[in-house]
Amino acid sequence: MNSPIVKFSAAALAAAALSACGGGGGSDATVSKPLPTTSALLVQCDALVGIRLADTTLTSATVAEGTVLNGVSLPAHCVVQGRMNPRTGIDGKPYYIGFELRLPRTWNGRFAFQGGGGNDGVVRLALGALAGNDASSAALQTNALAKGYAVVTTDAGHQVTDATFGLDPQARIDHAYASYDKVTVAAKELIGQAYGRAPDRSYFVGCSGGGRQAMLFPQRFPAYFDGISANAPAIKVAKEASVASTWNVQTYTAIAPTDANGRRILSRALSSQDLALVSDAVVKKCDALDGAADGIIGVNPSACSFDPAVLQCTGAKTDSCLSGDQVAALKKDFGGPKNSAGQSLYASWPWDSGIKGADWRNWRLGTSTTATPNARNYSLIATDAMLKEFFTPPAPAFDVYTFNFDTDPARMDAYAAIYNTTSTDVAAFRHRGGKMLIVHGTSDPIFSANDSIDYYQKLSAANGGAASTRDFARLYLVPGMNHCSASGGPATDIYDALTPLADWVEKGIAPDSIVAKAASTSPWPGRTRPLCPFPQVATFNGGGNLEDAASFSCR
Repeated sequence: MNSPIVKFSAAALAAAALSACGGGGGSDATVSKPLPTTSALLVQCDALVGIRLADTTLTSATVAEGTVLNGVSLPAHCVVQGRMNPRTGIDGKPYYIGFELRLPRTWNGRFAFQGGGGNDGVVRLALGALAGNDASSAALQTNALAKGYAVVTTDAGHQVTDATFGLDPQARIDHAYASYDKVTVAAKELIGQAYGRAPDRSYFVGCSGGGRQAMLFPQRFPAYFDGISANAPAIKVAKEASVASTWNVQTYTAIAPTDANGRRILSRALSSQDLALVSDAVVKKCDALDGAADGIIGVNPSACSFDPAVLQCTGAKTDSCLSGDQVAALKKDFGGPKNSAGQSLYASWPWDSGIKGADWRNWRLGTSTTATPNARNYSLIATDAMLKEFFTPPAPAFDVYTFNFDTDPARMDAYAAIYNTTSTDVAAFRHRGGKMLIVHGTSDPIFSANDSIDYYQKLSAANGGAASTRDFARLYLVPGMNHCSASGGPATDIYDALTPLADWVEKGIAPDSIVAKAASTSPWPGRTRPLCPFPQVATFNGGGNLEDAASFSCR
């Protein structure tokens, strides 16, 4: 027989409501609170649909213990799917805020919000990726749900994966910040009803767009989460980073060979051999600066000064050198976009070994052998993001190749004002004991690690300096890593960014390093390295196994 909805005491419901608003706020340090405790689910899964939430419909299902999703064996749990605030947009299309919440029968008292990415528009499996994407969690053979967390995801308030939703103003606001607010409140209310109490701790983990979403909570909703893990955060995607994507598309297209009809083939601007030449030259220049000639450039980007001119051909182009046009294009791209007055419009890019990673090519150049590009930067800019979402008003006739770097960036200001997550005013989050982890690959082809460094330095300046900021926020760079963990590139890019965050919040154990592992497809399968809090870097101790993180220290 199915259990009825359980009625809770006023005290229990008050606790759930308080948690739904993010906790009690105030200046109490989170680490002073008791450690999370285990609870059992108090109702059958089908009874959860009877919980009443304003303007929301729910469905539920039972998932058996041992069910495998994305390579991870899961505990017995309930999956609840919801649709909030259904409406018709000004474009005549239906909208709602969709979400999925998974509730383990044996709960560890913790709540995790798994961030989305791209244009969102789909409700991802609420499994709780440990570094913001499923690839890393699958490689680690665990996720937050498997660890006993209650986990939620959302489609961000629209149901398409391109940017056509940007024609509706409310959908823009929902995607920028409002849907995450509403889903957090709803998820905590459901948790309170399902277990009879509020979460002891709440965490947000995301990568790329999900990393941007993580960053908005300390800035906009400081009482909602005890800790956030922002991986490769898209903090300036609504303007600056999208301008940079347009810049590199124009830059490489301008030097690309043409087909029989005179149309340029973007992917052929630089061959895979060309990119390998650049990567190998950067390694030759900077690899040993960390004390180990191991193929990993374990230094801060500013310490690796590289000029691709060293590879320029003295005669005709061959596989062992670069043409003058290729050298000039690389310098222009890596220097970052600029207007005609020479003013920077986005960060520069680190010179790093990961330029030969498949993900770098997929974003910057693509693999199409025709004049129709398939580079992801081109696809997002030309057919999605700036076309309909980031320009105000939307510009359906926009052409990526006619973007004007003097005048067009201003057309992106309105949306950037609500979408970018660049504020350093996180005092309320900090004062209640909140902790922030930011992780970024130095070969990220879409969001520059230099931009995360710049943000962290500004955060430090606004919060009492580097030593004071390290008490609540830390930045970790991953040499060689492309976009998000386990994305490719010569890197130790498989890591858990949730467990050290929880230990910091709950036990006061600051993550002085995070151990990361190389994937089976890397040049060094199974190699481990410590990821170090900026500005420290992993430095070889002078002895021991080069494949083992224990042979390196953060200095």
